[in-house]
Amino acid sequence: MTKKIYVLLIVVIAVVILIYAQTIIIPFFLAIIFWIMIRVIKKAILRIRFLRRWPDWIFTVLSTLILFSFLVLIVGLITKNIQYLSAAIPQYQSNLTEIKRNLSNQFNIDLEPIFSNYTKQFEFTTILSSLLSTLTGLFGGAFAVFLYLFFLLLEEATFSKKIRRMYPDDEKFNKVNLMISKIDNSVQRYIALKTIVSLSTGLLSYFTLLFIGVDAPAFWAFLIFVLNYIPNIGSLIATLFPAIFALFQFGELTQGFLVLATVGSIQMVIGNFVEPKLMGNSLNISPLVVLLTLAAWGVMWGITGMLLSVPITIILIIIMAEFPSTRPIAILLSQDGQFNKGEQVKK
Repeated sequence: MTKKIYVLLIVVIAVVILIYAQTIIIPFFLAIIFWIMIRVIKKAILRIRFLRRWPDWIFTVLSTLILFSFLVLIVGLITKNIQYLSAAIPQYQSNLTEIKRNLSNQFNIDLEPIFSNYTKQFEFTTILSSLLSTLTGLFGGAFAVFLYLFFLLLEEATFSKKIRRMYPDDEKFNKVNLMISKIDNSVQRYIALKTIVSLSTGLLSYFTLLFIGVDAPAFWAFLIFVLNYIPNIGSLIATLFPAIFALFQFGELTQGFLVLATVGSIQMVIGNFVEPKLMGNSLNISPLVVLLTLAAWGVMWGITGMLLSVPITIILIIIMAEFPSTRPIAILLSQDGQFNKGEQVKK
């Protein structure tokens, strides 16, 4: 009984720390994600045979430059698209009024009282600001993130040596090393495959929106790319946003439903056929657990917590599976409960 109380107290204290120290913890977690992305890029570069003779630090620097170049390019595109959307706000407001008038005439109902309650406080500037603040919030505390990342890259070279000195006994060292390898491989695999899937969805959505004529297609494609990292509900939100703005842009229901149908079809095909084929059973997490952790981390850390929910859960399951006392919890959280001690999480 006493042990259960201690565990409960530890969980409560951990949750309190995660909530109130999030300004310190979130940049660290984001730095870890960037660090893992650099390792994924580095692994891809190492597949080129004639480059393998280069020193390891060159690959690290090259991978870091590739990642940051991509981030700079994305930030530039988003800034331009936000400015374009902001300039088009008066036209959107006019189209919203036109939609209201057309609906009133079509159904022969005075919708003015209904719409007026919402349109008085309905400002596109507010919506765009909210979207922008949400996206920039992911890179909030950029200096802290880069500082953590810098030291992680420095520590990477000596990390294995420190583990060896911490565990001079070969059996313990091999066990700890295996657990670290599991975490590294699982999280790298998840981030690499999820990035490929999200990037494919974003690119296909970009060309679709460009063909339809939706304003700022690069912005909506990036939003779809980011939101696809959020399991289950991310793709739904990513589909609704451009569809609603297409409705406001064109002032017609047809264009809004067209965007909803085409972007939604892309999400359905990739989400139901492509992603399961790529991912397989590599994550071994119960779908119910995914939803619950998504909600829990979302409450604590907002959208950043939702994006980080699956990698954090993977790490927790792998660690708990290595210890007899917490192994039953790991089995409960897994999808099929079938991973064996000393082996990698089932793939």
